[in-house]
Amino acid sequence: MKRRTLIQFAGLTPLASLSCLPAFAFDGPELYAGEKALYAAAEKEGLVVSFDTGPEWANWKALFREFKKRYPEVELTYNDLGSAATVVALEKSRRRPQADTAYYFAASAVDAVKKDVVAPFQPVNFEKLPSVFREATGKWFTIHTLNVAFLVNKKLVKNVPASWADLMQPEFKSSVVYLDPRSTGVGQVIVFAAAYANGGSVDNVKPGTDYFGALHTAGNVMRVEGTTPYAKFLKGEIPVWISYENDGLKAKHVDGMGDAMEVVIPKEASVSAPYAISLVKNGPNPNSAKLWLNFIMSEMGQGLFAQGFVRPSVPGIKLAADVAAKMPPAPQLKPLDVIKASERKADVDKLWAQATLAK
Repeated sequence: MKRRTLIQFAGLTPLASLSCLPAFAFDGPELYAGEKALYAAAEKEGLVVSFDTGPEWANWKALFREFKKRYPEVELTYNDLGSAATVVALEKSRRRPQADTAYYFAASAVDAVKKDVVAPFQPVNFEKLPSVFREATGKWFTIHTLNVAFLVNKKLVKNVPASWADLMQPEFKSSVVYLDPRSTGVGQVIVFAAAYANGGSVDNVKPGTDYFGALHTAGNVMRVEGTTPYAKFLKGEIPVWISYENDGLKAKHVDGMGDAMEVVIPKEASVSAPYAISLVKNGPNPNSAKLWLNFIMSEMGQGLFAQGFVRPSVPGIKLAADVAAKMPPAPQLKPLDVIKASERKADVDKLWAQATLAK
């Protein structure tokens, strides 16, 4: 799609199929203090424009549906641009903003703050987030995470690895696939996860790149991919794929792999990558936007993300038993500081290449 058409509002999709719901104010207790008053103000605007919330990603379609049920007098319109393109669209339309909210990988949220296209807003549960999962004034805040895991095809490996150390064993010869950290965000995050697991951190990435160097030396790396090999994994071509937890849960519970595969958060440590949202500066429907952002961060909204196999960002959210069973507690997950991670990209690229490409 051409950039100018994005900026001219093309590609925005109204939830027309939901517009026939009966108009009524929600009954029962408020999700948070002041919800009904905010809804009354949002009714006067009647619309919220949500950038980059494609319905098939992270269970946005369920959040759309439940938002419309609860607030029938507010229409919700969305598009699906991608994180970087969303920031470009906000910058190009800064004189006459069209979006009310913008969703992206948190590194793009940091970029949006630098470009001064987002505004401070602290939704419900904002204060419960780890400090690295929010901009101090609320110009962005994390709404869910994606978490580094081992996705294991049990038909291709005898023993399911439980740790980074396990992957070094001879039985995993030519078995491991992961994405190139020089060209993919997932690859970068995986290196940080390996760093934490081996005594490093976001400030000290060398233990992570050294780990992958040793994994290559052991001959346990099948290949390094440039694009997500999800289809190859489903076809049974990959024994162990180091990727995000939600890819594995989708393969297991939606796309037919079932008990033939296992999703493992490695026991030494792993990393939670933050996905964030912002209130757009001078957006056309500020009250509707705040209603939408509060809903996303409420216990109801956070629980809907979990149903889509991404972990809620707000600690302590009570999940339905069947959902919680698919994503058991993983205290070894470390919240990734995306500002520091971005500053370390050149180091990751250089050290990974030095450690692996000569192997």
